[in-house]
Amino acid sequence: MELESGSTNRQSRLKLYKSTLILAYQSFGVVYGDLSTSPIYVYTSTFSGRLRLHEDDDEILGVLSLVFWTLTLIPLCKYIVFVLGADDNGEGGTFALYSLLCRRAKLGLLHPSHSTDDDISSQDSCQLIKETRASSLLKEFFDKHHSSRVVLLLIVILGTSMVIADGILTPSMSVLSAVYGIKTKAGGLHDSYAVLITCLILVGLFALQHIGTHRVGFLFAPIILLWLLSISGVGIYNIIQWNPRVVSALSPYYVYKLFKLTGKDGWTSLGGIVLCITGAEAMFADLGHFSQLSIRIAFTAIIYPSLILAYMGEAAYLSKHKEDLQRSFYRAIPEVVFWPVFIIATLATVVASQAVISATFSIISQCWALKCFPRVKIIHTSNQMHGQIYIPEVNWMLMVFCLLVVIGFRDTDMIANAYGLTVVIVMFVTTCLMFLVIVMVWKRNILAAFIFVTVFGFVELLYLSSCLAKVAKGGWIPLIFSLIALSVMYIWHYGTLQKQSFESHNRTSLDMLLSLGPNVGINRVRGIGLIYTNVLSGIPPMFSHFVTSFPAFHQVLIFVTFQFLTTPRVSANQRFIVSRIGPAEFRLYRCIVRFGYKDARKDSYAFETDLIETVRVFLQHESDDGDARDSVSEMPVNQHESDCLRDDVSMRAENGSGAGLTRCKRVRFCGVDNSKELEDLEDAREAGLAYMMGNTCVLARETSSVVKKFAINIVYGFLRRNCRSPSTALGVPHTSLIEVGMAYRV
Repeated sequence: MELESGSTNRQSRLKLYKSTLILAYQSFGVVYGDLSTSPIYVYTSTFSGRLRLHEDDDEILGVLSLVFWTLTLIPLCKYIVFVLGADDNGEGGTFALYSLLCRRAKLGLLHPSHSTDDDISSQDSCQLIKETRASSLLKEFFDKHHSSRVVLLLIVILGTSMVIADGILTPSMSVLSAVYGIKTKAGGLHDSYAVLITCLILVGLFALQHIGTHRVGFLFAPIILLWLLSISGVGIYNIIQWNPRVVSALSPYYVYKLFKLTGKDGWTSLGGIVLCITGAEAMFADLGHFSQLSIRIAFTAIIYPSLILAYMGEAAYLSKHKEDLQRSFYRAIPEVVFWPVFIIATLATVVASQAVISATFSIISQCWALKCFPRVKIIHTSNQMHGQIYIPEVNWMLMVFCLLVVIGFRDTDMIANAYGLTVVIVMFVTTCLMFLVIVMVWKRNILAAFIFVTVFGFVELLYLSSCLAKVAKGGWIPLIFSLIALSVMYIWHYGTLQKQSFESHNRTSLDMLLSLGPNVGINRVRGIGLIYTNVLSGIPPMFSHFVTSFPAFHQVLIFVTFQFLTTPRVSANQRFIVSRIGPAEFRLYRCIVRFGYKDARKDSYAFETDLIETVRVFLQHESDDGDARDSVSEMPVNQHESDCLRDDVSMRAENGSGAGLTRCKRVRFCGVDNSKELEDLEDAREAGLAYMMGNTCVLARETSSVVKKFAINIVYGFLRRNCRSPSTALGVPHTSLIEVGMAYRV
């Protein structure tokens, strides 16, 4: 037995090693394309400004030293060592950090704690560490000042919107820079031809996205590996051929010397140097597609040393050919291998765009699930890796904006200024969130958090100050894009919360619904009615409106509420929470369906099968346990108790807030025949299903401010009308759908 156990453990370890290495291989084609292709434009962008006036060896070695230490501090130390460890159950990115703070430190506005996810939250209890004084003080501050939570959410949305802007600028910058390299050999080529080639490549890239990250990774990974081999080989050649002394630039002394010699000109050049870490955030944002270990192996073993050799080789060439500063990367390629390297470079920049496109899909999926983005179609492209997705609407919008940037600006220097600002803002937002994670989630000493922020935040703020100085020279591009994205996301989130608040406060009690029966002659028809609602208790106003207009509903009613929690995934055995509404003879049930923001939603048929099966198991379990088991049921508050009911009253939080507690009775049904309920459920199922949901028009009250009227009536109304309808997003068949029109004044 011990031999068999040892053999099984060895096989499982070998399987783990194999899967990790495969993921590391795939990560080259998905995660590291952007970071790997940065040598194409870093030196060119750095020396495009006033730094071109300083062309001595000390300045060139100083720039190399800055690049080396920036790569070492930010991607290696910050992301590989620290940030990757702050994953949210395997998921990364700005929203994953926020989700971690929402669930573990209760700082969020999206889904505060409520009873229906207590069991999921308890899964983290074993990881909880005793509160420190610093974490307690910060928690008290956020509890006391509600505006601080709003600011935190806005910071998160700012970082997210910058990632979306990055998804526009990365393909534009990387592909255009590569194509412009052809002018090294064909100086008379008009810029329009380079722009046309770039546009054709971009269209082809976005057209490939539907095949999925898994296939794209296998397709693109060899290109990046060949690219890394090429630039590291060229780098070694240039170091030996032109200036082996560049190795001394690894000393930080040359950074000091650069700023001493160049002063303000050296500071303005930082906007170009920061481009050497473009794509570093993708290592964290794309974490859900891979694993921590696979990303760390790929970076430390291949990416980091290859990039260092490439930058050192280019600096060695420049130290002997200062006249080539404006085309340094392609000029540094030996003549005999120029065309093969140029072709590989063009292909590699296409792959570079893949990293940020995948990250954009991932983070928009998180925003959508947490009600911070309009409804879009999310296609899961892999059965093995749940985080690998494709969003058609976002894909084509990114393509259109990329083409507009390339055609409208054509100048890589202006795009580089915009690109650098986007990258450094996203990184600084991550640093700020990491401070809260270290103190409030990891419960570490606040001194450790301050050291983290001081070291990495200082470097990023230095780069940010330089990039902000170039707002007028292209830096305004990401600010406009991110402002639009931020406004859309926040207004959608605000409008959704206002709509849910209205439904919560205007829900109808079961008492009122039952009292309508004798007056309006409510009839029950065969079949199952699935009522989609946002309220967790009571009767939604949409259903009350329907019943008063058409006094008939199905013999079995199931009120279905979807909850998207601030956790990546919910296990199948925790997906559904079923309870009764009223006595058993009413055949009314409530089912809360819980999803994590990374969970794949099933098609309508599979979902309704699982839902009805869950209700059947709920009834069967009651029948098997008999009187010995308590079942949760929502009873009308004023209904007279019968002799066969024994109850105790409990409190349940509604819609995640402490306000609005509903009374729920835990009752023991002594005389209920569950077999009859099961028969009725099966009979209703055979008769067919109908879906009911509200088609709401949300309007601001007449007394509301002008700003609120603009946000709700115009912006939110426009987004609601032009995004996917709830029925389409949920895959509800139109032939079985009943939509109830409602106008909400919020």
